[in-house]
Amino acid sequence: MRIAGIDAARQYVPLEIRFRGQEIGSAYESDVSAVFVSKSEEKRVSGFYDGNGEYAVRFMPSYPEEYKYEITGKSLSAPVSGSFAAKPKVEGFHGVARANGFHFAYSDGVPLRPLGTTAYAFALQPRERVEETFRSLESAPFNKIRFCVFPKHYIHNLKAPFAYPFVGSAAPESADFVWYGGETNFASLGNRFDFSAPNPAYFERLDECILRLMELGIEADLILFHPYDRWGFSNMPHETDIAYVKYAVARFSAFPNVWWSLANEYDLMPQKSVADWDDIGETIESCDAYGHLRSIHNCIPLYDFSRPWVTHCSIQRVDLYKTTELADEFRERWNKPVVFDEIAYEGDIDQGWGALTAEELVRRFWEAATRGAYATHGETFDVPSDVLWWSHGGTLHGESPARLAFLRDVLALAPACGLGAYVKKGWAETAVSDEDGSESFILVYYGFNRYSARDFHLGSGRYSVEILDTWNMTRENAGVRSGDFRLKLPAKPYIAVLLRKE
Repeated sequence: MRIAGIDAARQYVPLEIRFRGQEIGSAYESDVSAVFVSKSEEKRVSGFYDGNGEYAVRFMPSYPEEYKYEITGKSLSAPVSGSFAAKPKVEGFHGVARANGFHFAYSDGVPLRPLGTTAYAFALQPRERVEETFRSLESAPFNKIRFCVFPKHYIHNLKAPFAYPFVGSAAPESADFVWYGGETNFASLGNRFDFSAPNPAYFERLDECILRLMELGIEADLILFHPYDRWGFSNMPHETDIAYVKYAVARFSAFPNVWWSLANEYDLMPQKSVADWDDIGETIESCDAYGHLRSIHNCIPLYDFSRPWVTHCSIQRVDLYKTTELADEFRERWNKPVVFDEIAYEGDIDQGWGALTAEELVRRFWEAATRGAYATHGETFDVPSDVLWWSHGGTLHGESPARLAFLRDVLALAPACGLGAYVKKGWAETAVSDEDGSESFILVYYGFNRYSARDFHLGSGRYSVEILDTWNMTRENAGVRSGDFRLKLPAKPYIAVLLRKE
């Protein structure tokens, strides 16, 4: 699957211009850049070297307008210029997602309510597994997926990827080696990689996966670094990290559905300082002409999300029991959107992070939603094939995705401003209304409590009332109510009440 050329240019869709130039020793030596100009925008983007004397520039038109472009660089014998007309967007394509208060919206203003999943190494699996994953995603409720650029070496994921990101060769497979930082000579293990020479075939697979996700309406939350490594990709010199990140921005930023996650569990890579991470984040911010979302994910200590380059909070639970219950604290602390990208996974493996019941995972999602935040799914079942969705993708086995689809459909009824202004904050429930405080939409969640009735105090407004069974996925019409009233409930857990002002 290839990116469209300029003859098929369309608003919010990446296009690519390829051309010949000087062969260079390192892709990081490329100085090719391009300027695209229309009546409504002017963007400068970097091109990249794709091997064998071939270069590429990628661009996403933000408007259905006439564009002119010029590509320059010392590697070119002469500038490359031309023009094209970008057609209007197609239905379902909304542009780049950006932070909007405590929430998210696309370029065209349509709200984005992330309902994520995690499949760290799915793009690097054998072809048949990648196809199986996409078949699963077609019917799943998720509109965001977290996955790694670099291959992963960790329990349940010890097989080599389909290829490697750099030219060279890898050490023999080893189930005994998992690196968490410190002094390690990866070359002494038998790895021989040229970190300045990206492997085009490897990155073309990522191109394809991001493009297919875009066509499904799924955001690609790209993890640029992680510690689960036996090849040395997590331990490159800082200047090489910066060069790699610039290459990633040049290659991927024209895809509208990209998010930048600097790291999965940044604190397990002690060879990189906070100053290093800030430099990487600031580099992405300065090089990305489209302003894609940017964050970084923790294992134990949370990052300081107040950093200007950070657009939203990407959080792993920091407590065995409290997870999304902390959403209001994090919103208040950082005044940015909060995404709980790791709240443990539905599964039954022998790890504390991988043995949640579906009921508990779904409860955590509802707690996030009724506190004005977002959550991310994962699945880790001990299946005979040892193919765990959390890392490989493949087929979903759990009970949570259908219930998360029910949550998605309820949230689709919410106002565009999103949810987050508390109307009631009792010790036994959470309740949110419109972020603007208008209280036209009120969602109350009772979690593991099982009430036979609850009292409501709505003032003079008239509200249509529904009782939601979030596990059995039913909606019961409870009539139109106003003022003070007692609502009879089914006395079982995972019940919510939806009130919409008439």
